[in-house]
Formats: sequence, structure tokens, C-alpha cells
Amino acid sequence: MKIYVGNLNHETTESQIRESFEKYGEVISLNLVKDKKSGKSKGFAFVEMSSIEHGEKAIAGINGEEVGGNLLKVNVAKESRS
Repeated sequence: MKIYVGNLNHETTESQIRESFEKYGEVISLNLVKDKKSGKSKGFAFVEMSSIEHGEKAIAGINGEEVGGNLLKVNVAKESRS
């Protein structure tokens, strides 16, 4: 299950995100989206969980959680239209 994680503090690291999600199950992949020029976080990421059950638990548990002073917005990722 692919999950969108938004409203990340620009200082939040991949390891902090992974740690939050691993409480709910196996993380298959994590992509912290960064600006190509500056290398800084754009404030959102995508996390892929090993199962729908783990993904749903992670969304329920992490959505609205405060990380780095920001309240996270976590939901099922929408398919890209590219």
C-alpha cells in the first residue's frame, strides 16, 4: 500500500519518517521528495507498506501526529496521471 505523507517539516529526515511507520509494519520503500537543485525536502514523502492492513494502521496512527513541529497529513497516495 502506497501512502502520501504531507506537511513535513523541511528538516525531517528519511530515518525519522521510517521510524514512525515501522511501528505499524514493514516499510517496503520510502521516498522523501527533494528539490533537485537545493537537495532540501519539499515537505512531502511517499511510503510503501508491506500490506493494506499495515498501511491502514499507519494512516490511522500517524495522521495528525506532530513531527518536527508540524502536524502530518497522511493518506492513501493517489495514482499519478503521467
